[in-house]
Amino acid sequence: MNNRKLLKNALAIVSCDEKDSVYYGADMLIEGQQILKIGKNINEPYDELIDATDHIVYPGLINTHHHFFQTFVRNLRTVDYPNMTVPQWLDKIYRIFQIIDDEVIYYSSLTAFADLIKHGCTCAFDHQYCFTKATGKAPVDRQMQAAGELGIRYHAGRGVNSLPREKGSTIPDNMLEDTDEYLADCERLVQRYHDPAPFSMAQIVPSPCQPINSWKETFERTVEFCRARGLHMHTHLGEGENDIMVERWGKRTLDWCRDIGFVGPDVWIAHGWELNEQEIGVMAETGTGVSHCPAPAILGGFPILNIRSMQNAGVCVSLGCDGSATNDSSNLLDALRTGWMMQAFHSKQRGGCISPYEMLKIGTVAGAKTLGRPDLGTLEEGKAADLFMIDAAKLELSGALHDPKNLLVRVGLTGEVAMTMIGGKVVFRDGELIGVDEEKLAREGESVCTRVLRSKCEAFQNL
Repeated sequence: MNNRKLLKNALAIVSCDEKDSVYYGADMLIEGQQILKIGKNINEPYDELIDATDHIVYPGLINTHHHFFQTFVRNLRTVDYPNMTVPQWLDKIYRIFQIIDDEVIYYSSLTAFADLIKHGCTCAFDHQYCFTKATGKAPVDRQMQAAGELGIRYHAGRGVNSLPREKGSTIPDNMLEDTDEYLADCERLVQRYHDPAPFSMAQIVPSPCQPINSWKETFERTVEFCRARGLHMHTHLGEGENDIMVERWGKRTLDWCRDIGFVGPDVWIAHGWELNEQEIGVMAETGTGVSHCPAPAILGGFPILNIRSMQNAGVCVSLGCDGSATNDSSNLLDALRTGWMMQAFHSKQRGGCISPYEMLKIGTVAGAKTLGRPDLGTLEEGKAADLFMIDAAKLELSGALHDPKNLLVRVGLTGEVAMTMIGGKVVFRDGELIGVDEEKLAREGESVCTRVLRSKCEAFQNL
């Protein structure tokens, strides 16, 4: 036997499979990273028993857009995102980002990972484009270190900003890289970390930050680099930059990307609230995905995605937290609830709201598809044992257990889960991260935040 675990007597197991199966009073047998069997009264040898009595089990949530390096600029009055345009916010926030070093990257990533794990996330993509004179080329390496320590699956978006301010970008000079050095580091990271095999714990996704802040060549060569290696690609698109792109290139951003090949089933974009009906058709035709990030859309006062319309057209819509500078949270359960409420708000004008359960599948099944992970996203035999459990025996849930599929989103369960398992390994249980000294790491993170940011940055000092 290879470390067999038997998860016993769950109140319900919500699989999110193609049949939307829910197993009541069921067990789950796990060997190594893989689910072997789901059903009642499993009577096979095991090494460890996990009592799931009165608990509901769900597939692990999958985050498809974030910026971990921003975690230490949460809760700042001096960066008032709701009262700024995106370009205004970028201009101000980058003055903070340019002094970040690799210790900030490490501890802010630990913080974001911990928040994600405690709220049921088992696989996370992060768009890391903060490469400064202080960080050097270390950010992704430090993030991989943090992910390994906490045991979460990590897809690292190796970002870049290559266009100077005098050419129209919002990026300080000491945060710029040229295309050659960016791609050289992508190659280094692919060789060191990228694992395309089933149950992989680490992958690399070249991800130029956004078309308005990089040379066209950076995107063109990213396409060439990724297609030669079978890698996915990512960028920000359709978040208010179209007027700039039309002025600069005479075309909207998606047309610009389509012309250079930066579309396809190996590409997904963040946000997309500026996409028009014709562009939604292009997204569907090319198989390009969208990571929907509810919190920053609300805080920024942006249009609400018509998820039903996108799905009907054939666009894969997944779920992201987005960076803590525009969310202040790394809680995907909260994103599920917020995203569904946004859809409900306009549902009468849009032909009906998606169900709470459909929102859950956006945060699981669609996330796996977006990242190119057929081994993740559902609880089925042969899939990865990535899951979380909630305690359904709590008084606040009494009388609400009619439908486990809809429960999380409809009732608004956004607090810590009872347990998170990743690849068959319990990484969080009963309020405790397993295998790390959480209090020590929190103290160290606060110390780094004070040394690097609070002591040097005007935005902190003016609070």
